[in-house]
Amino acid sequence: MTTTLTDYLTALSAPENLSAVSGIKRGIEREALRVVKEGRLSDMPHRQNLGSALTHPFITTDYSETLLEFITPVEADAETTLAQLKDIQRYTYEHIEGELLWPLSMPCFVDDDDKIPLAQYGSSNIGKMKTVYRQGLKNRYGSMMQVIAGIHFNFSFSESFWKTIQQIDGDTRDLQTFISERYFALIRNYKRLCWMIPYLYGSSPVICGSFLQNKPQQLPFKRSENGYLYLEYATSLRMSDLGYTNSAQSSLNICYNDLDSYVTGVKEAISLVSDEFENIGVKVDGQYRQLNGNVLQIENELYAPIRPKRVANSGEKPSEALKERGVEYIEVRALDVNPFSDTGISLQQVRFLDVFLTYCALAPSAAMTAELQKRYEHNMDEVVLRGRDPELRLNDDNQCKSLVEWGTELFTEFEQVAQLLDTAYHSEHYTQATSIELEKVKNSSLTPSAKIIALVVEQNVKFAELALELAEQYRNEQLSIDYQNFSYEQLTNAAVKSHEDQKAIEQADELDFDSFLANYFAH
Repeated sequence: MTTTLTDYLTALSAPENLSAVSGIKRGIEREALRVVKEGRLSDMPHRQNLGSALTHPFITTDYSETLLEFITPVEADAETTLAQLKDIQRYTYEHIEGELLWPLSMPCFVDDDDKIPLAQYGSSNIGKMKTVYRQGLKNRYGSMMQVIAGIHFNFSFSESFWKTIQQIDGDTRDLQTFISERYFALIRNYKRLCWMIPYLYGSSPVICGSFLQNKPQQLPFKRSENGYLYLEYATSLRMSDLGYTNSAQSSLNICYNDLDSYVTGVKEAISLVSDEFENIGVKVDGQYRQLNGNVLQIENELYAPIRPKRVANSGEKPSEALKERGVEYIEVRALDVNPFSDTGISLQQVRFLDVFLTYCALAPSAAMTAELQKRYEHNMDEVVLRGRDPELRLNDDNQCKSLVEWGTELFTEFEQVAQLLDTAYHSEHYTQATSIELEKVKNSSLTPSAKIIALVVEQNVKFAELALELAEQYRNEQLSIDYQNFSYEQLTNAAVKSHEDQKAIEQADELDFDSFLANYFAH
């Protein structure tokens, strides 16, 4: 017999189970472009005194030298996580010579995407591989798509939480097998309800015209008086086809019903040859253009709004880590950078994400067919492009519902989960955060995307100037406060050690790069 949401909430509310509920752990990965005060991308390389982008635990780069990525360690306290992120950003501000961190997901004005420098990771084989992978992304999709910034939210429950759920279910299997299965159940529910995330938090309904670089696209953009392109009801153009997409991936149908099926699907995708990408060439005139001509060069190229994760050992592929040791946590990837928060994500968002993901873990989760997956993706696409359109209708299990109707139904259950979390954490934060998000469902003008449209279209604000003002404000505010969790010395020591670690990796290489790649893909 299937355990219902009410059953779980009742059992978990027992005093002896509340400590298991309060064991949530989180980590945040925040991407941010370095820009100069005129709003252009910085042309300076990654600063030496920020540490090695290859090995620093907290400060690295993503696609480009100018696209920083800040990574917080795993923590059980949400306020500590955001304090750590502020410390990392403060340290960065102190070492980038007056440059700013762009507070939006969509990039600032870029006149030529060929001028966007690829991230460099040193002379080691693994460092070269990371850069060649990015060269492949550039040749496949163009650089502009790759400098879109986002927030990745890493989330896990405690082992005692899963043991309690297993006891409630009367399940007697190996615990890790059970945990992996339940994380995939969470993922399926997340994919079913993923449209909620861009609706509540999408902050990219407007783009600079330079982003398109005169490339063909089918979206019915309007132009503001100040020349910005927008869709009236859009929530997150970052999550649309303008963002990081791979049309060849649409036919992959990665299965999220269980760990084995998922890993098998990912491995098949990595070995599936693409005629389009093969035509680019791999190594031409002695220079690598990409790692291979497959649909995916490596697993990281698989686009997904959520991923099952396991910390991998050195040299271990993500799917191998999952296969060997099971799911450890999940990574939510559908979050725009919040321009109204100095860290790109607010404490209120974190608390509601706790509620949302706990709901996804406890609500019934049916197996997902290819047809269902397409239905979920269609709902997501609709909300991304016209989530605030009062005429929008979504497909909830073949029932046609307005976003307000479906959202209000869901929040009735979210509120119950919030009450459980508040009881476990001895707070009122979760019910307060949930109430604030419910008001956005009832009134779309409260969403960040609506606020941005109001500024750019109705108030005729120059969006780039507003972004620069926010970036300057956040820089000044963060430099004016003391370090809260890390210290300047700790972060300096981490930078020094990262250079030592990179050097050790480079000195340990025994194979030439061609042999290293051949060996990597042979496995």
